[in-house]
Amino acid sequence: MTETPNPHIIDTDTLTGEMRPIRRAVLALGSNLGERMASLQGAVNALADTPDVWITGVSPVYETEPVDCPPEAKNYLNAVVLIDTTLAASRLMDRALAIEDAFERERSEVRNAPRTLDVDLIVVGDRRSDEESLRLPHPRAHERAFVLRPWLDLEPDASLPDRGAVADLLDAADQSGIKVREDLVLEIQ
Repeated sequence: MTETPNPHIIDTDTLTGEMRPIRRAVLALGSNLGERMASLQGAVNALADTPDVWITGVSPVYETEPVDCPPEAKNYLNAVVLIDTTLAASRLMDRALAIEDAFERERSEVRNAPRTLDVDLIVVGDRRSDEESLRLPHPRAHERAFVLRPWLDLEPDASLPDRGAVADLLDAADQSGIKVREDLVLEIQ
């Protein structure tokens, strides 16, 4: 799953002539403040409007209990988006942060503080990074049912680099606080 869908497909940038491979990426969305569903839909719309990004799948929406959050934190709405992109991982991260900022995400010293929108890069092709500003694959995705469950819905054979099959990781994760919200559907525009 994390490999380029076809490593021989190349997109040529029309301005620079630079050849860039198309990579599959997995992004996790979450919101537990404000208009949660509107924030998730807004993130999907913003990703769809991003040059050099093509949405290939959007998972069902899940409502999840907060994990490692302050006691007053409310339940999250979560989803996963699959994309193909020619953007570099660092540019995709910049875009994810810009989308969060557009939805007035406030950053705090409090770990896992409530937020209007969270856009996490889980994998970008087979890229690995351990920089402070970009960690790939996401270092905690393997233990988060709110990432694994919606990802598995989209790709039953998905694999998280260096960790294994998403189905096996989900079996080992705590799934007690996660439930699908069949009444909520994210649209791809």
